[in-house]
Amino acid sequence: MSTLQPSLTFIEDIAVTTFRILPQAAAALSLALLVQVAHAAPAAAKDAPNVANTASVAYRTVKVDGVNVFYREAGPKDAPTLLLLHGFPTSSQMFRNLIPLLADRYHIIAPDYPGYGQSDMPPMDKFKYSFDNLAGVIDKFTQAIGISRYALYVQDYGAPIGYRLAAAHPERVTAIVVQNGNAYDEGLANEFWAPVKVYWGAKTEANAAKLRPLLELSGTKWQYTEGIRDVQHISPDAWTVDQAYLDRPGNKDIQIEMFYSYGTNPGHYPEWQAYFRKHQPPMLIAWGKNDKIFPAAGAHPYLRDLPKAELHLLDTGHFALEEDSAEIGKLMRDFLGRTLKPAK
Repeated sequence: MSTLQPSLTFIEDIAVTTFRILPQAAAALSLALLVQVAHAAPAAAKDAPNVANTASVAYRTVKVDGVNVFYREAGPKDAPTLLLLHGFPTSSQMFRNLIPLLADRYHIIAPDYPGYGQSDMPPMDKFKYSFDNLAGVIDKFTQAIGISRYALYVQDYGAPIGYRLAAAHPERVTAIVVQNGNAYDEGLANEFWAPVKVYWGAKTEANAAKLRPLLELSGTKWQYTEGIRDVQHISPDAWTVDQAYLDRPGNKDIQIEMFYSYGTNPGHYPEWQAYFRKHQPPMLIAWGKNDKIFPAAGAHPYLRDLPKAELHLLDTGHFALEEDSAEIGKLMRDFLGRTLKPAK
């Protein structure tokens, strides 16, 4: 029995003692209150969020091809694994609010890519910063830590990295949760991508210069605050931490290189869409519909290839977890509970 739910026997014993030592009226009041608590406690426990408050997050590092890859790990290791893949310009810290909502039931792994967060940031002449290479690192990372089957959570950059893994190893992927991560041309048809596409066509410093404001504090803060309901509910720690990583010497050049490499992703869209059609992975789409980078126009096309996918458009922006982690956590618990076998 939970310590939050006092037994009726225990409370009745207290009530009997109370009758012996208190006047009758006071004892009656005490009994009424104690019985009310006894019956209210189970209801309160039932209504409370099923949160893994006692689940400890471990912060680990593993070496992959000479590069230290940092990752967060939580939950029982014998439970179904969730591999959380972050976006730009953040790191696994974007999942800091989501992990406790799931770690009672699932084994959670959230790595930082090389050049992001707490992972190594090797110089560009020693490491190729591309989506192909980052996907290769994460593939080897999963092998290094011994996970061979996992559900994916993909957001922003996490989508082209995760979909490379899924298309190459469809047998490993048990389900996919998509949060503002693109796999269709419709998702790149908005104004945001116009200067990026110019850079894809002509990799010049003049074209790169037009993208560099995205790497400054105002650009980072904009990603977190544009399209959200209430800025007072968005922690400034999020963009402050991300900007600290961006401001490391050499990191902005890495990010410009990744902008250029993003141009390789649309060429993979037919391959990823074919993977969706053939393998029909269970998919939950929880999309911030006010996102100016990956608008909702990129969410709907998934249903063409995955008609059983579950689509939820949330009234928030690009980093939906900042404002709606509780809602997304609830959607995931329901979806994964029907899709994956939870820990006993």
